[in-house]
Amino acid sequence: MLLAKDWKDYELIQTSDGYKLERWKDVYLLRPDPQIIWHQENAFQGKQIHAKYIRSNTGGGHWENLKSTPTSWQVHYKNLTFNIKQMGFKHTGLFPEQAVNWDFMMDKIKRANRSISVLNLFAYTGGATVACLAAGASVVHVDSSRGMVDWCKENVEASGLKDKPVRYIVDDVLKFVKREIRRGHHYDAIIMDPPSYGRGANGEVWSIEKNLNELLNLCVELLSDKPLFFLINSYTTGLSAKVLENMLKILLEPKYQGTITSGEVGLPETNSELVLPCGIYGRFESNE
Repeated sequence: MLLAKDWKDYELIQTSDGYKLERWKDVYLLRPDPQIIWHQENAFQGKQIHAKYIRSNTGGGHWENLKSTPTSWQVHYKNLTFNIKQMGFKHTGLFPEQAVNWDFMMDKIKRANRSISVLNLFAYTGGATVACLAAGASVVHVDSSRGMVDWCKENVEASGLKDKPVRYIVDDVLKFVKREIRRGHHYDAIIMDPPSYGRGANGEVWSIEKNLNELLNLCVELLSDKPLFFLINSYTTGLSAKVLENMLKILLEPKYQGTITSGEVGLPETNSELVLPCGIYGRFESNE
């Protein structure tokens, strides 16, 4: 398992009974997590908590602010800066465990010693986009939500990268990829974080079981002659990392020299040996 253990502004403090207590800079949030089915005695007793996300029996939920909490604030990871907000469905606009993938991308791009073009699909608020820009790559950032794309722009600007080569696209991912193929465009690296289910900018329906294989086949057509990496991240319950590895092997091994691996990503709990699993990855990387 790859652990995001280099954070200064984020900390997983305690986990118990379906909840995790986290520190986001100076703000302490208690959020639900379905993986946490264990119990720790007095886990949150006496702990500082600014806000708790309360789940509803009918789905969704709401934030209960226990102390004065800013509407937005910033956290830093190394030389990257991200804007944090309390969102619906318990989210904050950032998945801190993805720092392990940001480090991987930045290292590969810096070591390449050549211009690298990156396509970031289902790109959300742009954690990977910011990381790749900071490492010197050009990025095309694609998400079906204009709000998420605007948030990415804010993160890029906050990181001092607004003059770097980036294109922001609000579109259905499958439709955009097909257009890029027709245009004859190619990329040295592709990143994707496909949801289990979702809708495109114009209501297109996405299902990871039905559509991921099609998308991967199309993305192979967008790769340059010397692809640097191809990274898939997923939070889909029940999907094995080995599935992602198998798909990458079938599609990429016949065409490119490199290494294909897969596994879990996670967050270490402070002051214990517990680790919270936070999704899976599959990735191809060149040997350069």
